[in-house]
Amino acid sequence: MKILITGGAGFIGSNFIRHTLSIRPDWKILNLDALTYAGNPGNFNDLSPEFEERYRFLHGDIRDTAFLEKLFNEEEVDRVVHFAAESHVDRSILGPDAFVETNVVGTFRLLEAAKRYWERTGRPHAFRFLHVSTDEVYGSLGPEGYFTEDTPYDPSSPYSASKASSDHFVKAYHRTYGLPALITNCSNNYGPYQFPEKLIPLMILNIIEQKPLPVYGDGKNVRDWLYVTDHCEAIIRVLEKGVPGETYNIGGNSERENIQIVHLLCDILDDRLNRKGDNSSRSLIKFVADRPGHDRRYAIDASKIKDQLGWKPGHTFEDAIVSTVDWYIGNMDWVNSVRSGDYRKWIERNYQDR
Repeated sequence: MKILITGGAGFIGSNFIRHTLSIRPDWKILNLDALTYAGNPGNFNDLSPEFEERYRFLHGDIRDTAFLEKLFNEEEVDRVVHFAAESHVDRSILGPDAFVETNVVGTFRLLEAAKRYWERTGRPHAFRFLHVSTDEVYGSLGPEGYFTEDTPYDPSSPYSASKASSDHFVKAYHRTYGLPALITNCSNNYGPYQFPEKLIPLMILNIIEQKPLPVYGDGKNVRDWLYVTDHCEAIIRVLEKGVPGETYNIGGNSERENIQIVHLLCDILDDRLNRKGDNSSRSLIKFVADRPGHDRRYAIDASKIKDQLGWKPGHTFEDAIVSTVDWYIGNMDWVNSVRSGDYRKWIERNYQDR
């Protein structure tokens, strides 16, 4: 089976590719990525040579209609897993244009290309288009309740609005044209290879370097945390057993306040770095003005994917967060490459004018 992954050089996409290659030996993967700021080919530097025949990188943009048409004309793709997206809320507040372009326009053009390919090849039962989305499309919860697949959309930020729009396009292409599309809405991911602008890697690295730990508002905003490998397992399950036209919520059953996450990371790293007493990393915490439109709580009801497809998280938060901390400590070369922009120089040297 040949799978086209969009955004496969990003955080979740690269974890998905690495994990899938290791557990599905009969799957081939095409990794399509535009290599914008968070797309890093270095995520595959240590990819096992045994996977080389089943993995290929394609440098391209999902907004490029001619590129997509050529790709689908040349490749017999069985599945599309669409990760490619601008995903940082803070960036969407400062510059929403890129989110509309990539998340809405890009998804539309990918859907168009996939639909033409699906209709041309006449493989109605073999092809699948899986759109990876977020729980942020549902808006904000109070202290009780959970997001289900039937929760009305109520996005709060330009990021979540752009993802909500792309979700609606995917649903419309299934209902109007019959495209065998599926949607997953996941909670906050964490794990290796996450770009350091996100909460957990940002805090890990600032703690290591004894820099201030900025926490929005009162720090009591709640998120459900999902280990990235568990998310990858869920996506594989949806690819293999999911019903076209359906949406599946994917959650980690691990609700935590942001300040609890920061405290835990301080404690783990203090233990690793032998910091005690007045040198405790908790002294680095600095509360800052809250983010505009900051949703108070997200929480996923993942009973549908559990009951219908047999998936549930395989890692506890307590174990996986320690593994994540240890990965960053052990991979500072990767971190420094990302922070210095050295990987961008590699991209420019290898992909400019292509």
